[in-house]
Amino acid sequence: MRDRRLRTLALFTCLLSVLVVGVSAYLRLAGAGLGCADWPDCYGRVLAGGQPMPWEGARLVHRIVATLTLLAGILLAWRSWRPQPLQPAARHAALLLALMLFLSVVGVWSSDPRMALVNFINLVGGLGLVTFSWRVAINAVPSQSAQAIPAGRLFRFGMATLTMTVLLGGLIGARYAAPACGTLPDCLGAWWPAADGWSALNPVVMLAGPAEPGGAGGVTLHLLHRYGAMLAAVLLVAIALRLRAVPRGRNAALAVLTLLLLEGLIGVLTVASGFSLWLAVAHNVGAALLLAAAASLMHSVRQ
Repeated sequence: MRDRRLRTLALFTCLLSVLVVGVSAYLRLAGAGLGCADWPDCYGRVLAGGQPMPWEGARLVHRIVATLTLLAGILLAWRSWRPQPLQPAARHAALLLALMLFLSVVGVWSSDPRMALVNFINLVGGLGLVTFSWRVAINAVPSQSAQAIPAGRLFRFGMATLTMTVLLGGLIGARYAAPACGTLPDCLGAWWPAADGWSALNPVVMLAGPAEPGGAGGVTLHLLHRYGAMLAAVLLVAIALRLRAVPRGRNAALAVLTLLLLEGLIGVLTVASGFSLWLAVAHNVGAALLLAAAASLMHSVRQ
């Protein structure tokens, strides 16, 4: 009974975390002018110190949902550790609560969109909330523990590639680099990062404005993000084939692959639409769901 209740609470926390990711993405993107009539000019106005203009009710919704998520995380950690730790769910619940408290502290600096590192921490942290709460849910019921299956180097490389792809997407958002690449499949004629564009991988920077169309740093991030997604898709196909004799592992790999392809489609539509606000928000939410599915895959394939 305790296991089932803990799993229900973890699923509820995961749902709240997904809402946090969605509302946070809306606040950041709408506040920066994504989708406005003179975008990306209004991107620059916000970064220059102008007032953001998202729906005011979204701020209240964000605070309410974030507060509920924190309360749920505290209760989840308490129930997973008392009266005795329920491992490994308790460990993930503790990490989830620690991440929530850390993001609460980082929130003090979140009002300034020019701080790329703070933007990046908030983006990745939101994805972490979904991932850790989902990990608690899938580890809460002992009867669902996975059998030992050799993962191998291919699996580890695939998961690392997928994670790096998501992190690169986070850097694009943190540095407001969407305007740098408005074409597909190339980036305004570029197919490979320029030598002077690799510095964009450093998130510790104070932004003076959005990335300009064709800017070397933004183009580098976009191309690496796209090539990483394609490589991750190939690796996930290979992983699914390798696990074809293990239904649970194979199905988990196919689920991750399906979400990755859907996320790629949303990304393509976002660029093709001229960076639609709601498609961009959906792309953020999709990244969180993708990492949660990857957590399920890692749970089903253990050394």
